[in-house]
Formats: sequence, C-alpha cells, structure tokens
Amino acid sequence: MAGETQFCVCQCFLSHNIFLKNYEAHIVFENEGQFQYDYQRVLRQKGCKTAEQWENVIKEVKDEIERRRNMYKDSQTRRELIVAKYKPLHPHVYTLKESYLADSFLSIVQYAKSIEQATTSGLLAMLDHCDASNVYAFQVFTPAFCEDFIQEINNFENTDLPKGRPNTMNKYGILLNELGFDEGFCSPLRANYLTPITKLLFPDHGGDSLDSHKAFTVHYRIGEDLDLSYHYDNAEVTLNVSLGKAFTGGELFFGDMRQVPLKEAECTECEHKPSYGLLHRGQHMHGALPIQSGERINLIIWMRSSTVRNRLCPMCNRVPRLTPCAWGTGDGFTIAADSVPVCTAL
Repeated sequence: MAGETQFCVCQCFLSHNIFLKNYEAHIVFENEGQFQYDYQRVLRQKGCKTAEQWENVIKEVKDEIERRRNMYKDSQTRRELIVAKYKPLHPHVYTLKESYLADSFLSIVQYAKSIEQATTSGLLAMLDHCDASNVYAFQVFTPAFCEDFIQEINNFENTDLPKGRPNTMNKYGILLNELGFDEGFCSPLRANYLTPITKLLFPDHGGDSLDSHKAFTVHYRIGEDLDLSYHYDNAEVTLNVSLGKAFTGGELFFGDMRQVPLKEAECTECEHKPSYGLLHRGQHMHGALPIQSGERINLIIWMRSSTVRNRLCPMCNRVPRLTPCAWGTGDGFTIAADSVPVCTAL
C-alpha cells in the first residue's frame, strides 16, 4: 500500500559492534583475514595469547553473527510461543495508565506539551540535577508500579519459555516486545509522554522525530552480570529507569560523546534511584560499575528516529545499506514498502 514503510536494519548489523566480554572489546568482523589484521595484536595485549584462545574468539564471533542473522525470525517465533503459553501474573501492567506515572513526571510532560509557553530552560528547571552534562534525571513511575512490574518480569523469567537476549552486552534480561509490552505500554510511553520532553531537550539529535524503539530489561546480580562496560547505544535518545530491588554499588557513569576515547574523557558518576529515569543521547558514552551486593533491574528504552538514522547509520558511520526485517521495528531504519530491495529479510 502506498505510503507504508518497512522497518529495516543496516547490513553492518552482521559485522559491526560485536562485543567480546572476556576482552572488553567491541570489534568489526567482515572476514577472518580482516579480523586478524585489525585485532590480533589488540586482543593479544588483552590476554588472547594462545591458538586455542584465538579459535575460541573466532567461534564466539561467528556464533554471534549467526544469532543476529536469525534474530528477528527467532524473536517472532518466541513471541508467538509466549502468547500461546504464558499466563501473566499482573495483566494490568501491560497497558500504560497515568496512575503508574509519578505526579512530578506528569507535570513535566504537561509543561512540555504546552507549546506556546514551554521552553528548554523552563523544562530544565523541573528536572533533577545530574553531574554529567546533558544527562537528565526525573522520577518516571510510582514505587508501587515498579514493584508490580518487577514481579511480572520475575514471573516470566521463572518459566521455561524461551527468552531473547537483550543485546550483545547483557545476558540477563527480557525483550519487552516478545513479552507483549510494546503496543499497550512502551509505544504510548514513548509517543505520548517521552517525545514531548525529548523535543525540547534533543531537537538537533532526533528528539523531535522518534518513531520507534527497542525496549528491554537488564538484570544485575551476584553470579551473573555485575556491570556494564563503557559503550554507546544504538539509539538517538535513551531512557534508563532503575526499577529497584536492594543493591549496593552499580553506579552509572558517563563520559563524552562516542567520538572521544575513554582515555581522553573525564567520566562522571550519576546517582540512579529506584523509580527514577536517566534520559540521555544514545551516542553519549556510558557504563555501570559492578554491583557489590543484592540485585538490580533496569528498564531500558532505546528510542530511534528514522529521519536521523536513514541518513547515517550510527553503528558504521555510513549511509545505511538497508535490509528489511521479518518482524518488529528492526534497528529503526525505514524504507518505502513498495521499494523494498529483493533480498533475504532478517
């Protein structure tokens, strides 16, 4: 149908930004020759010194590429199985209601929507101060909703149903579109409540044209994921909400934009309280220090603007080479449905 769009990924999805946890390195893999030339010396310095270790790295990278190649079809299969088999503990949390949102957040949104009087300076006066530049903090949800949401996530995690991995760096967490949160919860949260704020805070970086997202939870606890390595997000704007549970440590820290290497950046820690969100540009380098005890669950929403990323892929820094997705919103790129190239969809 004319006017419809097809969501896509850039073809660099199968080669770029592959994270090797054991070596704290993001790499590009186009072929073994290129990979050896670009990374053998670097990885040797990080401890990959034997032939066996090198072969294990090659296998890890190829396994990740294969996972990505099948990711969207596998995700659709998991979603269909979850719809058929999973019984929610708290069905009400799947549909966003204003009673779930903090009063202060609703006031912020109401101000941001008052187009005739809203200003960036006026909005900033309503947000909590964060020591990191251009990182904004505010309460998003009520504590009661956070508790119900965590119980729902834990209930699903305790089933034997398949679970998609949130991203290369987080092994523990849930892809919320597979669990059924997108249509009734995440999409209206992005479109109706977050976009009025991002329009004022990030108008030059896609904040005024966010049209898709990837939403997931991440879970940190002793014996599993403890921290999050320094990185940037595949997003124009990110909201990171601390849902809670009791923990010590795990402070978030921010550096500079991704063009500035860590050794040249001055990092700043930001307090992240339960029910509060941190809003920042996706290209803002950041990480999380290890938790020392307890467990922590965060809700992450990577918000994307096809207007911005259709011009330049944020992962390979080139004009995107688009491949249509079999299901979902891909990585937020779009193409007219009647001009989809003849190729295998992811």
